Amino acid sequence: MPKTLCILLALCFTSLLAAPTIAQEWTRFRGPNGTGISDATTIPTKWSPADYNFKIDLPGIGHGSPVVWGEKVFLMSADPKDATRYLLCYHAITGKQLWKRAYKSTPHRLHPRSSYASCTPAVDADRVYFAWSKPERTTLLALDHDGKDVWERDLGKFQSMHGFGTSPMLHENMLILSNMQQSESFKAAGETAGESSVIALDRATGKDVWKTLRTSTVAAYCVPTIYRPKSGKPELIACSSGNNIFSLDPLTGKENWAIKVFTMRTVASPIVAGGLIFGSTGSGGGGNFIVAVRPGKNPKVVYKYKSAGEFKAPYVPTPVTDGDTVFMVYDKGFMSCLNAPDGKFYWKERTGGAFSGSPVRVRDKIYCIDERGVVWVIAAAKKYKLLAKNDLGDPSRSTPAISGGRMFLRTYHHLISVGGK
Repeated sequence: MPKTLCILLALCFTSLLAAPTIAQEWTRFRGPNGTGISDATTIPTKWSPADYNFKIDLPGIGHGSPVVWGEKVFLMSADPKDATRYLLCYHAITGKQLWKRAYKSTPHRLHPRSSYASCTPAVDADRVYFAWSKPERTTLLALDHDGKDVWERDLGKFQSMHGFGTSPMLHENMLILSNMQQSESFKAAGETAGESSVIALDRATGKDVWKTLRTSTVAAYCVPTIYRPKSGKPELIACSSGNNIFSLDPLTGKENWAIKVFTMRTVASPIVAGGLIFGSTGSGGGGNFIVAVRPGKNPKVVYKYKSAGEFKAPYVPTPVTDGDTVFMVYDKGFMSCLNAPDGKFYWKERTGGAFSGSPVRVRDKIYCIDERGVVWVIAAAKKYKLLAKNDLGDPSRSTPAISGGRMFLRTYHHLISVGGK
């Protein structure tokens, strides 16, 4: 074979290997399997408004994150006065609005730090899925990529003093939603309580595949993840205040195991690192801790860290990993890094700022938006190093999305794109 042809074939093969990374779809909260990890090479560390690909004015406000498939970005927003939900689609390259759907609703009680659009959609090659609620109805619906109706489900009551805030995820042919409610206190007051459950629906039809009832003393907002052990079947890992950290068979909903480790609400989603499952619990008033559990038929707590000194366990933000290294962002301005297998801390840092969005990792950098709308960029390393702070000029409680070599940043009022050039 001629040398020139060999080189061309090698280049083509390399391009094929690289293509999935470059075109990585961001299909749910924190991307593929909720890991918050991207291998994009074109995300800048430092930028200014002059570097934006686009900055879009959104109708209403919201805290949910964008999802991306191909050249389409999907997200939800809402009118803070009348609770109208807006389902939105924009061109990922130009920022042009492709369609907008509006759904009237009823104003209801929310946590002061929440919104009527705090949920992140899920998306696959054919459909995009949205969820929201008012006390008497939980809506889960599917639209095609052109914004046309495919199916809609009413999942019944959602009861919480804080409002709805969990997001759907995808596995195999199913759409899965963790629906954890504040049911026990409503029962104690003599009211009809909503059911806490994890439910799996057929993506194409919206019909039930399985439903597993759970117990929940207060609403939980974590989005499950799929754990793939070295031997054995994949497991769906989720959290609630009643069942704490638990594993279900993602194909049937049958419980594999559960372990009682929490004392308060769970908001951050579970992650997997060093063969361990990490979950956190806490409250806005403190008392937070993070726990590392060894999964299996007889799950065990390997270690647990309560907030103390320069370590503050995350309450709302979900940690992000780099191999066995776990990076955590605390809501009120502390960051930390530990080695997952043994729990040894590499660093703990008082940073200032307040965070509701979760960190994501792009290769050797970690990005996280604080509540003022400043994107912190730190080194994904065993020594703390602040690389940049990029002010978006608008408050944010959202998590970045990365797809097609671009980063999509959602603030209260805007959708911003950087990178990819």
